[in-house]
Amino acid sequence: MEPESPSESAVTTCYRHPKVESHVRCTRCDRYICPDCMREAAVGHQCVECVREGARSVREARTAFGGRITTAPLVTYTFIVLNVLAYLAEVVRPETLDRFSMLGAGLTGPDGGHYVWQDTYPAGFAAEGVVNGEWYRLLTGAFLHLPPTQGTFGILHIVMNMVTLWNVGRVVESQLGRARYLALYLLSALGGSVLVLLLAPTTSTVGASGALFGVCTAYYVLARRLGADTQGVNRFMAGLLLWLVLSAAITSWQGHLGGLLTGSAVALAFAYAPRGGRRTLIQAGACVAVLAVLVLLAVGMTSALRNGAA
Repeated sequence: MEPESPSESAVTTCYRHPKVESHVRCTRCDRYICPDCMREAAVGHQCVECVREGARSVREARTAFGGRITTAPLVTYTFIVLNVLAYLAEVVRPETLDRFSMLGAGLTGPDGGHYVWQDTYPAGFAAEGVVNGEWYRLLTGAFLHLPPTQGTFGILHIVMNMVTLWNVGRVVESQLGRARYLALYLLSALGGSVLVLLLAPTTSTVGASGALFGVCTAYYVLARRLGADTQGVNRFMAGLLLWLVLSAAITSWQGHLGGLLTGSAVALAFAYAPRGGRRTLIQAGACVAVLAVLVLLAVGMTSALRNGAA
C-alpha cells in the first residue's frame, strides 16, 4: 500500500458536505464548514447548527408591555382592508347594511320593511337583530359604514375612521404587539355594540368608531405609562372626549362610550400588569374577564327584550 502524499493528507472537507473541500472552521464547534454552511458571526463564521442552537438560547425581544416586536403593523393593515372591502360590498349590495349592521331588536314585516321592535307582534312579522339570535351583529356592525349618500358624513364616515386607524392604530400595535392589539380592537368594538344594545337596542348603528375610541384611549394610557409628554397626550385625550360630546347629536355616542370604557379597561390591564412570567397570564385573564362581562350584559339584555322587561 502506498503512503499518502502530503498534498492529499492536507485536504479537509465540510462536515455537512464531505465532497466539498473546506479550510474554514466554525468558531463555536471548530468543525470545517463550506460557504453554503457559513453564517457570519461577531467573530469569524459559525455553522448552521451552532447558529440554530444559539438562537434558542437568546431571549426574544419584547415590547414594554410584553408583546412581540413586529416590523410591520399587519393587524392594522388587515382591519383597514376588511373595512374597505365591507364598504365596497355594501355599495354593491345595499341590503348588506340591513343584514349585518348592529341592531339589538327590530321587526321585519310581511312587506319586507323594517319596523320598531315590540315583544308581542302580529302574525306575518318576524324578529330581527340580536334578539333573534343574530349575535354576529355585535361585531359585523363595526366593519360597516354609512353609504356615500346617507347620513351626516356619507363617505367621510369611513374616510375619517380609516385615517384615524392608520395614524393611531399603527402606534398602538407597535407598542402592544399583534395579539394584544387584536384583543384590544375586537373587545373595544364589542364593548361599543353592547352599550348600544343596552341603551339604544332599537337603533341600527354601523362604524368602526367604537373600536377606534378604544384604540385611542389605549394610546393615551400606554403613552402615560411610558412617560410620554404629558401635555401632548392630555391634549389628545381632551380632544377625544370633546369629540365624544360634540358628536353625540349626530352619531351613536353609546357605541363611542362603550368602546372608550372597554378600551380603557383592557389598556390598563396591559399597561399595569406586573412584569415577570405571569404578566401574559394576567393580561389574558383581564381580557377574558372583560369578555365575560360583555357577554353577560348582552345575554341579559336580550332576554329582557324578549320577555318585554326592557
